[in-house]
Order: sequence, then C-alpha cells, then structure tokens
Amino acid sequence: MKLLRKIHFSFIALLIVNFINAQDKPTSTKEVVTGKINGATITINYGSPSVKGREIWGKLVPFNQVWRAGANDATTFETDKEVTIEGSKLPAGKYSFFIIPNEKECVIIFNKEAKQWGAYKYKEKEDQLRVTVKQKVAKAKAEKLVYLIEKNTVSLNWDNWTIQFSVK
Repeated sequence: MKLLRKIHFSFIALLIVNFINAQDKPTSTKEVVTGKINGATITINYGSPSVKGREIWGKLVPFNQVWRAGANDATTFETDKEVTIEGSKLPAGKYSFFIIPNEKECVIIFNKEAKQWGAYKYKEKEDQLRVTVKQKVAKAKAEKLVYLIEKNTVSLNWDNWTIQFSVK
C-alpha cells in the first residue's frame, strides 16, 4: 500500500512539474499564407513564434547567421510559376526559405532542399537564389511572426522589423 501511495504521489508531482514548465515556454504555431502575384500562386508554410518579451534581432535570431525564417521546420516558399524576386528569376518550385540578418540588411535565400528541420543541415551549394534587401523598422511591433503576400511584395513582420522583397 505504501509503495502504491509513493508511485501515485510521484506521478502527480511529475504531472505538476511538467504543467508548470510548459507554461513558461514560447509556443509556435504552424501557419500557411497563400496569395497571387502577377498570376503566380505563392504559398508560404512557416512556424510562427512569439516575441514573449525576448530580444529578437541580434539575440534570439543572431546576426550574420543563416536563420530558418520561422520556427521548427524550415520555412517553405512555393510558387507555381516563375517569378522575379528583387530583379532575379526564381523558377517555379518549392524552396526552403532562409534569411541572414544583420544590423543594416538581410540576405534572402531560396534553397532547393525544401524539406529541412531548421537551418541545421543548410547547404549553400543548394541555393537557387540569394538577394539582399534592407529591413525596415515596423510602425507597430508584431508579437507573432507573420508573412504577408501583397500586390507585388512578400514581407516578414516580427517584433520591430519588416523584411520585405519585391515579386513580379
């Protein structure tokens, strides 16, 4: 009987500890955004993390390192037609989407290896396209990372930054 009580007590304590720990961890939701630009259907699949009081740019997302542009799996960018990104051609297809941010500009990367976990196995030799854009300070902070597909642009908005690139 005493052994059964000890097991029961240990199980309840374990549940309580796990519940308390789960409350402090930032959660990331899976998101999908789809839109049309000049007849091309663009779909972006990404994990949307929250700021939750953390310092994002240069800390959680280090400067001058490849970042998965979201949470968990690498973000994917898919287009059903060839498009022009910041003046350079991107063939129709599905790509993993990475960003290398720094204080002044961001390198946007479309990588041919679409299925990846994070940026851990990222290979530069698999890049289909790289373009450089300047980020902007956002008018309002975005708690959750969100992608927007608009008339001729795609943008990533998170914390106090907007990273935008033209699509034609």
